[in-house]
Amino acid sequence: MTILKRDHFGVVRLERRDHGEAILRDTRAARWWTAGLARRLARREARALTALSGVAGVPELLGFDGRLLERGYLEGRPMQVARPLDPAYFRSAFALLRRLHRRGVAHNDLAKEPNWLVTPQGDAALVDFQLASVRPGRGRRFRVMAREDLRHLLKHKRSYAPQALTARERRILATPSLPSRLWRATGKRLYTFVTRRLLGWADREGAGDRQHR
Repeated sequence: MTILKRDHFGVVRLERRDHGEAILRDTRAARWWTAGLARRLARREARALTALSGVAGVPELLGFDGRLLERGYLEGRPMQVARPLDPAYFRSAFALLRRLHRRGVAHNDLAKEPNWLVTPQGDAALVDFQLASVRPGRGRRFRVMAREDLRHLLKHKRSYAPQALTARERRILATPSLPSRLWRATGKRLYTFVTRRLLGWADREGAGDRQHR
């Protein structure tokens, strides 16, 4: 067993099993004053992984009892380590996003590079679905969230393969949604203060998952 992350929301650990490796998010170790939120985030992740069952590039949900979530391990390096320069990686990432959105799932946390993995085959994979939304109806609110998923991916593409950006993609980057503009103007600083200063939550699980590989 290897501890990957320990914070106010519990413990994330890697366990080796006879059938392979698994990642366990254990909210039983959360502080009493964050336990409720920790369980809620775990439920969101479990619901999203259930909706995405069978989708390549997404961890398999192995079990969830309300407090302990177990998911399959995805082999790969986080984006900020792998530094994908090949436009083919981003084509794979766009295809993965389309699969998520067709299932009615918006990830909602794709600005963080550690949530993007580069597999040994050079394809995209995603981890950490704690903030994901599942909306099978895919109404207007979902479409806004899906567009933000795409815009965050395009920001990464601009960082690593800017020469491959199309004119349409540049327009999307230049026009963030209204909720995104409001978030940056009001909520982001408060969120950063609470999560990093008060809770000490770096939220880099995707990076931590790979430190011991």
